[in-house]
Amino acid sequence: MAAPIYDIHVTTIEGEEIPLERYVGKVLLIVNTASKCGFTPQYEGLEELYRRYRDRGFEVLGFPCNQFGGQEPGTDAEIQTFCQLTYQVDFPLFAKLEVNGEGAHPLYRFLKGEARGLLGSEAIKWNFTKFLVDRQGEVVNRFAPTTPPAKLAAEIEALL
Repeated sequence: MAAPIYDIHVTTIEGEEIPLERYVGKVLLIVNTASKCGFTPQYEGLEELYRRYRDRGFEVLGFPCNQFGGQEPGTDAEIQTFCQLTYQVDFPLFAKLEVNGEGAHPLYRFLKGEARGLLGSEAIKWNFTKFLVDRQGEVVNRFAPTTPPAKLAAEIEALL
């Protein structure tokens, strides 16, 4: 029986709806991103992880979100251009979505229920909150926005 995460559909930054089932058997790092945030330079570290481990079954999935200080105001096309030109992002990016509140995307409702944050809170506190998902589709860890991507390398390697 497939893990519940694989039943969720998301929209690519190009506008194609896809099932997360596409990523069965891969280790995933799912991140809510923003282009005008103090943590935006983490795109570089995320891309480094992606390039280092993608051939071993690792994917970074970036989900732009404008819920924190209006730090992702652009269109999907503008976001994609910014990420490619500024950080040479090659990992998959998805359409802008909400991570908190009534409009929270089903993916983020699922992730927050599986891995709570500080003091047991479900809410995403800021941009660049990271969720690590193993090859079986289980959420194994949640990382704060302040955690640099490089600090996740050992945990990612253990799952590959």
